Amino acid sequence: MKITNIDIFCADYDPSSPNEPIFIRINTDEGISGFGEAGVAYGNAKQGAIGQLQDFAKLIIGQDPLCIEKIWDQLYRDTFWGQGGGTVIFSAISAIDIALWDIKGKALNVPVYELLGGKTRDTIRTYASQIQFGWGEKETPLPGVIPLAEAAKRAVDDGYDAIKVDPLQRDINGDKNKRNDGLISNEKLKLCRDRLVAIREAVGDNVDIILELHAKTDFNSALQINRIIKDLNIYYMEEACGSLNADLVKELRNQVDVPLAAGERIYTRYGFRPFLENRSLDVIQPDLATCGGISEAKKICDMARIYDVLVQPHICGGPISAAAALQIEAVIPNFCIHEHHIGNLSSFTRSLGEYDIQPVNGYITVPNRTGIGQNIPDHIINKCKIINIS
Repeated sequence: MKITNIDIFCADYDPSSPNEPIFIRINTDEGISGFGEAGVAYGNAKQGAIGQLQDFAKLIIGQDPLCIEKIWDQLYRDTFWGQGGGTVIFSAISAIDIALWDIKGKALNVPVYELLGGKTRDTIRTYASQIQFGWGEKETPLPGVIPLAEAAKRAVDDGYDAIKVDPLQRDINGDKNKRNDGLISNEKLKLCRDRLVAIREAVGDNVDIILELHAKTDFNSALQINRIIKDLNIYYMEEACGSLNADLVKELRNQVDVPLAAGERIYTRYGFRPFLENRSLDVIQPDLATCGGISEAKKICDMARIYDVLVQPHICGGPISAAAALQIEAVIPNFCIHEHHIGNLSSFTRSLGEYDIQPVNGYITVPNRTGIGQNIPDHIINKCKIINIS
């Protein structure tokens, strides 16, 4: 089997969409195609990832797509910028890697999880993510306190027993807070606690609350927040300070009372290594569409297992990255919980995949379809501007 050509396309045709996922389709001379996704659907790196995919695609035309490890190593070691590459480089490697695993599973007529060692679970516990934007088809930044509690209750009524919220991303009026670092004001601390207390009262004691901070707090403000949440039984605190300094995160870990999570902006096993070796994180959050793909995610998860660190893949893109995450989550023993972002409730995101994978009573049943278990239908691809590399 040989790679004949590669299509690169971005779902940026709908101005009302919550994000703009970047996909690739790797085509072969045996008529089998695999889909991948570069995980920069939001933020300011879209054009960089599309350009990087064009550069890397040219290198793998004519190669055997089943030689996944060989291609990954080539993109990492032989492209000069691959080693230590960062977000754009690794998002491109990730997209290619996911597509190659998709091809391999389809060629062998098995789900990817069978090629990774087989399932350790049939269902995947899932949490409702980003409650500060409500819980429904449309993301709406919520003002005040009670609206966040009402959104959390809606998610619980849908069957979730875990939710995630950033109580400081928006101010009392629902407007965006730029930063929450330094020593933050009593006003902000009160709003943070009031929102978390209201959510806890609305959902009860048996629902896990994940406290999201998006790395817009720092060491000092994280300590302030830790002091006001001790009685709320927070499941874990995510990106409580800048997540590239393992020593700093370790010092924070030594001083807070809740587990710490981070990893959506940490890439490859090399990036995660210091956080595992000093065990500064209790939960790591590699994004399969930026960390290096399925190949690298499995290595990262296996490394984490040595240190009893749990894994919650970061998922905030399109249906391909979500499907790839399910393959890993089905296999690894140290899986924690699956992220279901409010963006995945939108009609736009749900339309992108051939299969609409939604939790039922807070759990997703692992699909048994071949490959990663998801495709982008032709009618969606035809809406996009396609860059073909052959």
